[in-house]
Amino acid sequence: MRPENLLLRPTPSQYCTLGCPILDAVLGGGIPCNSITELVSESGCGKTQLSLQLLFTAQLPRHLNGLAGSSLYLYSEFPFPNRRFNQLVESFRSSHPILFASYRDPRDYIFTRDCQTAHDLLDVLLLLESRLKNPKETRLDIKLIVIDSIAALFRSEFENNARDLRRRSSLFFKISSVLKSHANRFGIAIVLTNQVVDSIDNGEGASGVRIGNLERLYTSGRRVCPALGLSWANCINSRLFLSMHEVIEGAENGLPDADYSGFVNRRKRRELHVVFAPHLPYSSCEFVIRKEGVFGVER
Repeated sequence: MRPENLLLRPTPSQYCTLGCPILDAVLGGGIPCNSITELVSESGCGKTQLSLQLLFTAQLPRHLNGLAGSSLYLYSEFPFPNRRFNQLVESFRSSHPILFASYRDPRDYIFTRDCQTAHDLLDVLLLLESRLKNPKETRLDIKLIVIDSIAALFRSEFENNARDLRRRSSLFFKISSVLKSHANRFGIAIVLTNQVVDSIDNGEGASGVRIGNLERLYTSGRRVCPALGLSWANCINSRLFLSMHEVIEGAENGLPDADYSGFVNRRKRRELHVVFAPHLPYSSCEFVIRKEGVFGVER
């Protein structure tokens, strides 16, 4: 490394669109390749919905901000969301009729595999390397890997004692090392989902070490923090937080938004927040989940 090399700008990364220009704008273009991005939230916020949507947008050609490749979906939460998956198949076909005619099924470009334990996941990732080297021979031109969810793989396998915590951290680094190697060598986008636990600290994180905007992690009226702790936070490149809150519309002006039966309009408000990312400042936006997919809301 020469001193003048520090002045060179890094090569721009390829991004995978989320299928919505508003969400893409918040993330600086979408989900970056050569990187590990984590989606963290409580259940029901939409992290699996976004993960499934990315399986389809990754197939789009590069001029539409896709990756022009296949996807691998590794899931540890059972059962597989078949009903939602099939809804998105039809939505994706109807929104891109020229790209996906009746003879080309987008499901043919999505590979799925269940993982029961963290060791299962590591075995799959190690086996995948030889196949990524020869995509034409194996017909596996994978450009996106989704793991849903990473927390579920560690939930029951390790106890809360010093020995198991050391074993768990060691496995964290092995898995992240393989993922980062795949991402950098083959230009792959890695997306992981994680869960949350209730937070009882002062917002500065474990042992006073704060990673990202922890003070902003509120959902359903309570303060939370990502599962798996500080060791895991150091294994990922970017963390996105999905929050959910109940809002009452029209309450400030009496009941103008109440329906004819006299009830106030209540709805779930979902937001996407950037907790930390090497290429992004803090930002956020509201989003909604429809039958057709996940879409950002114009401010």
